[in-house]
Amino acid sequence: MGKFDAVLLASDFDNTLVYTQGALDAGLPDLPPMPARNREALAYFTQNGGRFSVSTGRALPAFARYAAELPINAPCIIANGAGLYDFRTEEYVFTAFLREETRAHVAALLERFPALPFEIYHTDRRIHAMHPNRFIVNHEHLTRAKTVTIDSFDEVDFPLVKLLFEDERDRLDEVNDFIRAQSWGGEYELIYSSDHLLEMTARGATKGGMVLRLAELLGVARDDVYCIGDHSNDVSMAEVSAIRFAPANAIDEMKALPGMRIVSHCADGAIADVVDILDKRY
Repeated sequence: MGKFDAVLLASDFDNTLVYTQGALDAGLPDLPPMPARNREALAYFTQNGGRFSVSTGRALPAFARYAAELPINAPCIIANGAGLYDFRTEEYVFTAFLREETRAHVAALLERFPALPFEIYHTDRRIHAMHPNRFIVNHEHLTRAKTVTIDSFDEVDFPLVKLLFEDERDRLDEVNDFIRAQSWGGEYELIYSSDHLLEMTARGATKGGMVLRLAELLGVARDDVYCIGDHSNDVSMAEVSAIRFAPANAIDEMKALPGMRIVSHCADGAIADVVDILDKRY
């Protein structure tokens, strides 16, 4: 028996587990390794019975190449909660995908914004793009996940994991407002994962909701679920966490949540701080 038996720790990936922004700022061709403090702390956590999962906005093509290098011992939340994926068996445990009815809604969206740039994520790891702009090019560079440009959304087959709109923030705000104003707008989750990325998933597909589903799958009580993240798409995760954690580099929205515990900057080993706190708690 280990001191962390039936304890679940779920961490965001970009700018929480690894410092993605640092690589971008430095013009590096790939992400930096996970801080040694994090790796050592997670080894201790999992060796003592803890279950560690990554909860990321990335879909499979953008995250799979990193998953094999991480000390994960539980299924992972991908695409902001659109899927729960077990990298050990290479299969989905649970999905909340976009269905065929989304086609008509995207048609209405494109009628309003004919040149809207966005990526389309398929369940088989294909990624299509419409009206690619510099943000899509930059995102492709960041994720190392190749997109294929298509001319019409009619070419798309369903189900889909998510849609990712990429543009200046004021333009994304217009898209967000338009969707929410439609009679069908309530069928979707709309969340900013950065200032230039607006994610659309099926209603109920959130990081927080999928963390609770994972906890149920693993037999972990709600009081033993802990989450850490840095951005807007991590708010739902913080809301289900027994203690709310955010790295020092998190956005103000995350830091301002009631009861939030601010730990080290991502680059300095934020996850290790969380494990230290849990070590004293159990």
